[in-house]
Amino acid sequence: MHNLVIDIGNTAHKLAVFKNKELVHFERLLILNNKSLTEIIEKYHIKNATVSSVNKDSTELSEFLAKSVNYVPFSTKILAGIKNNYQSLDTLGLDRWAKVIAARFLYPSNSCLLIDAGTCITYDVLTAERAYFGGSISLGINMRFKALNHFTGRLPLITWDKGDLNIPLGSNTQNAIKNGVLQGVVNEVEGFITLESSKNKDLKIIITGGDADFLNKQLKNSIFAPQIIHEPYLVLKGLNEVITL
Repeated sequence: MHNLVIDIGNTAHKLAVFKNKELVHFERLLILNNKSLTEIIEKYHIKNATVSSVNKDSTELSEFLAKSVNYVPFSTKILAGIKNNYQSLDTLGLDRWAKVIAARFLYPSNSCLLIDAGTCITYDVLTAERAYFGGSISLGINMRFKALNHFTGRLPLITWDKGDLNIPLGSNTQNAIKNGVLQGVVNEVEGFITLESSKNKDLKIIITGGDADFLNKQLKNSIFAPQIIHEPYLVLKGLNEVITL
């Protein structure tokens, strides 16, 4: 049985096909169209599908999928055995909830700190007792560079190459901005990890998102390194778990 899951994020669409729980196809796209979706549905004989969208109305996409496969609507009302204590479910991002569901199935015996380093940096905690109380939302790396340029008169807008995983010394203005933003992010992440490690035993730290490689490089020699897991397909795996419930 093949499942199609789609994660519509702030900057790109991620699409994956699972055979049961095995990822067999992945694409990162700027635009989704019915023709390419039809080709994937036919190629893999898709039986089920679901969609998570953080900022766009996905009604048209949902209606198209419902005509072609068994469409499973995804919402924060799907609990998957988790006690959800979030006070405003209508404003809880579907991508955040999909990650929590993924953690519940991937590491069922552990508390999990989920760190998504994307447009924003989000922190979510699922306890070993499968309770979720929410988390934190912070500025992403590129958003911090843009904010420094926008809210000051003379600081330049820095273009950060995420392939450069090192933090430069602040020996000139551009490098000082890079150092401040990048080292600040690392310090923030380590602070959250330290806090949650003090409250939750056997904590798994799951890092995902477009800037995950940078965080992994910076944290690989930290005392938390044995607890850290890089999981680039966390949202997609959570959506697939919803289909298989």
